[in-house]
Amino acid sequence: MLKFFKKKAAKVWAKKHLSDCENFKQNGVQLQEQLLLDLVKRSEKTLFGIAHQFGQIKTIEDFQKSVPITDYEGLKPYIEKIKHGDRNILYPEKPEYFAKTSGTTSGTKYIPLTKEGIDCQVKAAQSAIFHYISQKNNADFVCGKMIFLQGSPELEEIADIKTGRLSGIVAHHIPQYLQKNRLPKYETNIIDDWETKVDTIVKETEKENMTLISGIPPWLIMYFEKLIERNGKKIKELFPNLQLIITGGVNYEPYRQKMQELLGAEVDVVQTFPASEGFFAFQDHYKEEGLLLLTHHGIFYEFIPLEEFGKENARRLTLKEVELNKDYALILTTNSGLWAYSIGDVIKFISKKPYRILVTGRTSHYTSAFGEHVIAGEVEAALKDTVETFPAQITEFHLAPQVNPENQSLPYHEWFFEFEKEPENLEDFRQKLDIELRKRNSYYNDLISGNILQTLKITKLQKNAFQDYAKSEGKLGGQNKIPRLSNDRKIADFLDKLKK
Repeated sequence: MLKFFKKKAAKVWAKKHLSDCENFKQNGVQLQEQLLLDLVKRSEKTLFGIAHQFGQIKTIEDFQKSVPITDYEGLKPYIEKIKHGDRNILYPEKPEYFAKTSGTTSGTKYIPLTKEGIDCQVKAAQSAIFHYISQKNNADFVCGKMIFLQGSPELEEIADIKTGRLSGIVAHHIPQYLQKNRLPKYETNIIDDWETKVDTIVKETEKENMTLISGIPPWLIMYFEKLIERNGKKIKELFPNLQLIITGGVNYEPYRQKMQELLGAEVDVVQTFPASEGFFAFQDHYKEEGLLLLTHHGIFYEFIPLEEFGKENARRLTLKEVELNKDYALILTTNSGLWAYSIGDVIKFISKKPYRILVTGRTSHYTSAFGEHVIAGEVEAALKDTVETFPAQITEFHLAPQVNPENQSLPYHEWFFEFEKEPENLEDFRQKLDIELRKRNSYYNDLISGNILQTLKITKLQKNAFQDYAKSEGKLGGQNKIPRLSNDRKIADFLDKLKK
């Protein structure tokens, strides 16, 4: 009887929540403008607000003139003051947390998260679940066990501010009604070594009634493979009531085929777009492409056309100015004190009513050693079409330029693949992949046609090659992701030692 009421209540809450969401779905442009002006007004007495004349800002255009695009390095002097105990620096509210995240140029980043900022993160995650329940008209999973593959919930303190990985911070904000269903236990979650942690999670969960599993795709795959190795069963056999997978961090599509093979039967998947800086979007229709942009969750967005990103006079577009199917660098102003902050993600809009996006790559993750500027969205789409033509299963891949090949031959793109199942004819697969990439990137096509580059080459890797790389960098597990594209051969040189 209790389970019946729990499912019934979840469906009632979900229906009401979707009704409440109609306002932001229909009025995103107006809500965004009001949000920015509210954030500016509240922060005009802060150190950052005084330095950037917030008291004089009355419009979005005023804000863009007064506050330049920045990144972590630009805000670091302010964040260091907060770390030393100063207050009223970036935002009038003291950060509740610092979310620690690794950066390529800044070392460890300390992203401030206010109480209202973390509340928005939690409410966004709840909204994703409510949208799913309402569309599915099924909340059976709320009665089973749920697992969130995440970082350690143990937090340190810096100037009286709790500090840790975002996933560990969020673990402290799981709603009370889900606490009894949640796995793994705290003692397991705080294990530092990721492989030991996953092994322990496997033992803890393999006999449970798992109904919801959440995590980023590479580590879900690692968890599933260990379960199958121990039990000799596909995941849906092991967990027959598994209904929902919630994933984020990287594009799910390149992992979909591998995940389906491990699952052994259909399981619903909801994709999300969270980061330490905020929770930006989620898949509001679990059977349809695109992530609903959250325009009312404490984040004001700007969008720089990707071809202009990094240029002095780059246009800073607002929601009402964006075009469909065009790549934009994502810029954030948040209720945790980030101002015109370049997060490094690239998105494109596939709908304006409501605003839905796809994440197409990173501003720093691309291959352009020869001026081609190939981005993740092009690479993943080319690979998807190739895999569908030549049945293959790919665990992971990486693309890097080979500028100085042996024997003075033409340079080329080198693709490193860890195959779960190789295509029957690797040469045909290679040629098809090259053609598909040429279709999507005219600069790459011109370089091939002009005999500046030769067609791509494929290097096959040993099993667990990418896990070995992550381990070598101290980035195995949690929310760590290996870049799929690079403009140098740092990752490629390591992987080259692990080729078959």
